[in-house]
Amino acid sequence: MNARIACIHNQRGVGRMALQTLLGFDYGHQRIGIAVGQGVTRTATALCTVMSRNGTPDWQYITGLVEEWRPQALVVGLPRYADGSDSDMTRAARKFAQLLEARYGLPVHTMDERLSSHTAGELLKRDSHNAAAGIDAVAARIILQDWLDAEQP
Repeated sequence: MNARIACIHNQRGVGRMALQTLLGFDYGHQRIGIAVGQGVTRTATALCTVMSRNGTPDWQYITGLVEEWRPQALVVGLPRYADGSDSDMTRAARKFAQLLEARYGLPVHTMDERLSSHTAGELLKRDSHNAAAGIDAVAARIILQDWLDAEQP
């Protein structure tokens, strides 16, 4: 299976430094966007889009990213209806967050992701710089950046 669309790799060893590194996820049944962020600089970057097979994440590829970037925490976007109520995808994303926590033993935070995919699409229209990572990875970057912005210094 082609596990990913495109991915930036940790060639400079950023994830290996003693900074607070985080991975952010935009969960979907077919694709999972992934971003990396730094707590010190409070910035997030789109990494890649990982494909799922029959609704099952490519855990081997995700494990490779966790080993490569060595995050101290993970952030998963929670898709909600415009009124803030949960959807079936909200429950699926929560389940994905629980599986991440169980697999990697890392703290997993959730972030409201209403409109992140729409915002990502608008960003890609204006700036093709992130196009290689894909709309889902850009949505993951937005989710992670929103979480970093919401956290107290």
